[in-house]
Amino acid sequence: MSTSIDDSIDKQDSTLETTAEDSPTIITNKFFRKEDVNEEQSDDVVNTSKIDTNILKQLTCEEVMNDAENFAMEHGLAEHRSLFRRAALVARDGDKYESIAELTEEERTELFNEIRHRWKQPWALYFIAAVTAMSAVVQGMDETVVNGAQLYYFEEFGITNSWLQGLINASPYLACFTISVWLTEPMNRFFGRRGTIFIMCIVAAVTSIWEAVAQSWINLFIARFFLGIPIGVMSTTVPIYTAESSPPAIRGALTMFWQTFTAFGIMLGYIMDVAFVDVRPDTYLNWRLMLGSTCVAPVIVCCMVWFGPESPRWYIKKNRHSKAFECLIRLRGTSLLAARDLYYMHVNLRIEQNMKAGRNLMKEMFTVPRNRRAAQSSFLVMFMQQFCGVNVIMYYSSVIFVNTGVSANTAILASLGAGILNFLFALPAVRIIDTWGRRPLLLWTFPIMSMCLFFTGFCFWIESEKVRLGLVALGIYLFMIAYSPGEGPVPFTYAAEAFPLYIRDFGMSAAVAITWAFSFLLSVVWPSMLVAFKPQGAFSWYAGWCLIGWVAIFFVLPETKGRTLEELDQVFSVPTGVHAKYQLRMFKWKIRNLFGSKNARKGAEVSPALA
Repeated sequence: MSTSIDDSIDKQDSTLETTAEDSPTIITNKFFRKEDVNEEQSDDVVNTSKIDTNILKQLTCEEVMNDAENFAMEHGLAEHRSLFRRAALVARDGDKYESIAELTEEERTELFNEIRHRWKQPWALYFIAAVTAMSAVVQGMDETVVNGAQLYYFEEFGITNSWLQGLINASPYLACFTISVWLTEPMNRFFGRRGTIFIMCIVAAVTSIWEAVAQSWINLFIARFFLGIPIGVMSTTVPIYTAESSPPAIRGALTMFWQTFTAFGIMLGYIMDVAFVDVRPDTYLNWRLMLGSTCVAPVIVCCMVWFGPESPRWYIKKNRHSKAFECLIRLRGTSLLAARDLYYMHVNLRIEQNMKAGRNLMKEMFTVPRNRRAAQSSFLVMFMQQFCGVNVIMYYSSVIFVNTGVSANTAILASLGAGILNFLFALPAVRIIDTWGRRPLLLWTFPIMSMCLFFTGFCFWIESEKVRLGLVALGIYLFMIAYSPGEGPVPFTYAAEAFPLYIRDFGMSAAVAITWAFSFLLSVVWPSMLVAFKPQGAFSWYAGWCLIGWVAIFFVLPETKGRTLEELDQVFSVPTGVHAKYQLRMFKWKIRNLFGSKNARKGAEVSPALA
């Protein structure tokens, strides 16, 4: 690469590798614009939503074009060198494409359409979204068919100990955080995103049949344990595959397909419970059909996955730039957009490669400030996905409804209502996650979830069985309505985009391990907690955690919408203390603006919006 680019990357490295948590240089370097800091703010408070993250803007147009041409010559793309020269200018000044004289009229039209019609994308991109959706259905069904099945296999195998009941139900998640998520990095390295998904779907289909024919609780435990291997690997791989293939403008929405269609799979799991609950319950065939029904979806994914392109970033990681270019043409629809994204990925990934040389990924996760902040944010949203209490409802709603005094059939039907609402209210977030953002979705929904859980718990004091069932169901349904567009889809979307490429597989594995570890813990503990705390105390416990999560997200979590995966390096280079001070300052300003004097409101007009 050219000397100018190398010099810029060296400067960028020095910025990313700073270890001073509150170093003033981090907010005064060239990546922060003066206008991003309010005059009323102290020097250590910055609006992280307005960071200029494009390293190419440090170079002249001629330097960028020459470097792009050299890139094309060095990576088997010599016949496209003139295209890459024009694409480099777009990568540098894409927001001013109309003034780039080197572009043809057709290319200007392509860039205009990209901005004005962000959902008008090639079929290959939406095919990846379809693979994501079906993969998510696999996980969703695996999670919830057990909800109805447990009412019968506990009876068949004579399992009455609450700790053993919890262990059997939670066994897939034990495998998830101890084994499977740590297989993600080596499997993705050797087999790619598509190959990993294909292999894990085969395992998912086999283990689904295995648990359906189990003849003892030990055999059922082992089968469900091995079912956790594909659950863990796919929950890590598929969101990364989607995020790496998507353009920034709709990346959040497409990555969110994972959780949205996990919700759809959860709903299908409940439907399977309802469909088979009355099929020869005297011989316990019903629960076997419930569990066995989950073998269909992974077979469909196996047939689909090879028809879509591989992740272009995976090809770049393997130094196969020509294949990455071919994939990007399929995913972006035009050669100019493909060349722009490939060159821009290459320049930014060069920074990460310089950082990676000779380093320990586990150590880097916590010692490099940029990685540590990505980890703490991803771990936070993953942790709160469990401690908001949702999976207790997903796994045990039938048991919860039975505790209100109704029959097993009625309890399963009531659980189906929660599954349907979970899916339906996740759909609006597909449109707003990339416009409203990740933070607002979480900050608005956590207080509502807390109130719903308090309400649900207190309703167990009602003496009338019908009233108690109706209000408990209402509380759970309202909770699902609040959870579905916020803490439901955001965590996997956020974790998939937060880490730099060189540590992305490892970072995502660690984040997913957090959610599955606590999913296992909650699944094991809930039956005993229900006995010890009673429903009132158990629901109030998770309601309190929702409030704690709201406070933590407000101060710690930066916004990631609208950035390329490479540009997020600068977002996560802002110290946590600086980000927290900015959020507190803007919160105070909003309070003053709402209740304060006219002078306070006038002075706040120049303040940046709350990030």
